[in-house]
Amino acid sequence: MRFETMAIHTGDRPDAATGAVSVPIYQTSTFVFEDVDKTRGWDYSRSANPTRKVLEDTIARLEGGKAGFAFATGMAAETTVMHLLKRGDHVISGDDVYGGTYRLFQDVMTAFGLEFTFLRMNDGKRIEEAIRPNTRMLWLETPSNPLLNIIDLEMVVDIARRHKLLTVVDNTFATPYFLRPIEYGIDLVVHSTTKYLNGHCDVVGGAVVTTTDELTQRLQFLLNAMGTCASPFDCWLVLRGIETLPVRMRQHQENALAVAEYLDRHPAVKKVLYPGLESHPGHAIAKKQMKGFGGVVSFELTGGIRGVNTFLRRLRVFSLAESLGGITSLVEHPATMSHASMPQDCRESTGITSQLIRLSVGLENVDDLTDDLEQALNRP
Repeated sequence: MRFETMAIHTGDRPDAATGAVSVPIYQTSTFVFEDVDKTRGWDYSRSANPTRKVLEDTIARLEGGKAGFAFATGMAAETTVMHLLKRGDHVISGDDVYGGTYRLFQDVMTAFGLEFTFLRMNDGKRIEEAIRPNTRMLWLETPSNPLLNIIDLEMVVDIARRHKLLTVVDNTFATPYFLRPIEYGIDLVVHSTTKYLNGHCDVVGGAVVTTTDELTQRLQFLLNAMGTCASPFDCWLVLRGIETLPVRMRQHQENALAVAEYLDRHPAVKKVLYPGLESHPGHAIAKKQMKGFGGVVSFELTGGIRGVNTFLRRLRVFSLAESLGGITSLVEHPATMSHASMPQDCRESTGITSQLIRLSVGLENVDDLTDDLEQALNRP
């Protein structure tokens, strides 16, 4: 089946027990055993739940992986993946990752004996120089949050295989509709399902897709042991969103490209970061390994922080809010919002300046979006 069909038909659909076309919400904590030591395939919803299983199977199929696991939040998914490692292990991570990921790695997991190196992952020589005898994992985002940097997955996988390293890609921005990292040899794919997979700003969730039997067994054990799983109702909401993912992603990209091109022409804009623009340094790689460029546009204004604050206050269609990937257009200031947990010197050395603004371009009429940017940028 093609992507659009898989998004609607993967998993136990229609429901085997009732014939329901819409996946039922199995809102139950426990299941009756048929006999002593004999279940009907389900025993306790922390271990597995029928609604969650349809979501997990759907995400795994869309990513081209072996198995999927649904978590309570994107950070719950990341925390569970980190427990694949042990004290003394070393991880090389992108330096421009989501602020919550940086906080988890630097401020939480180091207390449990893990070591981290943060660097720009677009330079193979730099990655190889950072590898130590105890390096076990390469963690990357492509496109990255919020700088929209693009990583060459074939290059990263080649390095990882030569050094026997586990590779993890956070595919939240691209989604499997635009990028399937497993096709390039990536071992694990992580999502914040809060974002594009759900697409409606009404749930938080996370997911991990595995590629081997060993990783599948370990993730299943960790999810059950740590209790980081998603609830049935939250899984149902994400499933409902995935059914329209292809349609939404096409429109997100069309609107985002128009917004990026508008900003790129505006004299008050210093630079625009969007991989769909030919001027973007990662454009060629993105065009090679992705089917599309996504719905997030970042840019810097020419003025200082006062100009940024004035611009943010003037917007009417773009809502000032955390998160991204919903049908509603959002604007955020990474330095004081999504990446506020990163120390200022780390942010600035990475390129997350006080002038940087991130747009999650929604599904409104694109002329209304550019009109809103126009009045916010030009109003006296």
